Amino acid sequence: MPNNSELNIADGIPGAEYTNFANIGHNKEEFHLIFANILPPSGRTVAKLISTPAHFKRMIIAMNENLKKYEDQFGKISEAEPFEEKEIGFKD
Repeated sequence: MPNNSELNIADGIPGAEYTNFANIGHNKEEFHLIFANILPPSGRTVAKLISTPAHFKRMIIAMNENLKKYEDQFGKISEAEPFEEKEIGFKD
């Protein structure tokens, strides 16, 4: 973002949400990111984002740079264990 730009935050955004699960998909024109908070036996979606491929790539680069800075300062992060395969969602 240029230094002279003003960033306005929408009034309907109350604050941060904790997420421990992400689902990422794409089509030719967009990347779709769905973030959720899973606490078995249920979970809830906390954010949904849609981005262009070019901006998605910039986000990945920025996240990698921040991850490197974090690990340089605090040490290597171990990858989280995947969730067990359990059914979560609506049932018939």
